[in-house]
Amino acid sequence: MNLAPMSPIGMFLYAGPVSKLVMAFLLAAAVWTWVLLIDGVFVLLRISKALDRARAGGDIGVLWPIADAAREATEVELPNETIHQRRDRVLQQTNRAAREFMLDAESGLPVLAIVASAGPFVGLFGTVWGIMSSFAGIAETQDTSLAVVAPGIADALAATAYGLAAAIPAAIGYNRMGVAFGRLKEKMTRYIATYARSIA
Repeated sequence: MNLAPMSPIGMFLYAGPVSKLVMAFLLAAAVWTWVLLIDGVFVLLRISKALDRARAGGDIGVLWPIADAAREATEVELPNETIHQRRDRVLQQTNRAAREFMLDAESGLPVLAIVASAGPFVGLFGTVWGIMSSFAGIAETQDTSLAVVAPGIADALAATAYGLAAAIPAAIGYNRMGVAFGRLKEKMTRYIATYARSIA
C-alpha cells in the first residue's frame, strides 16, 4: 500500500522517531477527545430527558441518586425541627447530591480543557524538534539544499498539524459542552427546589 506523504498516516510513517512519538501522543489525545465528546453528548441527552420525565411526573431514570438523597433526608426526624427547617435541610442535602451527580457527569470537561490548552504546545515541541533536525542536517552536510532541510521541516509541519487536530475539537467541545452543562444545572436546580418542597 503506497501512502502519500501528505496523508496523516503517511506523515506519521515518514517522520523521525521523536516526531513519531509526539504525533502518536497527539493522535491518542485526539481519539480520547472524540470519545469524551460523544460520551458527553449522550450524558447530556440522558440527563435532560430524565429531567423532563421527572418534571412531568414520570420515571426519574438516571436521576435516582438525587431522589435517594432526598428520600433519605425526609426520613430523618430531628427533634424540635420546624417545617421550614426541615425543608431547608432536605433542599440542601438534595442540592449536595445533585452537585456530586453533575460533577461525575461532566468529568470529561477537565480532560478536554487539558487537551485544548496543551495540544498546541505539544505540537510546538514537535515543530521545534523538526526545525532543529533541519539545522542539524545543514551543519552535518554543510549543504542548505531542499533535500537536506525538507525532512525536518516536514516533521515540524506534521507535528503542528497533529497538535491542531487534537486541540481544536477539544476547545470547541469544551466550550459548547460547558455551556450545555451550565444550562442543565440551572434546569436541575429549579426542579430540585420544587421537588424538595413537595416531599419535605
